[in-house]
Amino acid sequence: MFYNYAELEDGTQVAFSNVLDSGEVQVSIERPVELVFDSAVCTLPAFEWTAIEGFDESDMTRLDSFVHNNAQLILRLAREASREYA
Repeated sequence: MFYNYAELEDGTQVAFSNVLDSGEVQVSIERPVELVFDSAVCTLPAFEWTAIEGFDESDMTRLDSFVHNNAQLILRLAREASREYA
């Protein structure tokens, strides 16, 4: 399950998962573009980016900074959400 976290100034949506069995949390990022979405997934706490589609290097630098600056709060919210739905 994913939970909305933030909407950035360009319409990019940021959401996070429950804490997975591995102890990780996935941060899903999507930006609407015409009839499709640019997207990327960051796995915390390793800050591993995967499934990057449509975002350029500049976008990824900005998104990486955003995720790093918000990681502690995202992880805490994910832990709380996992407890609520356990």
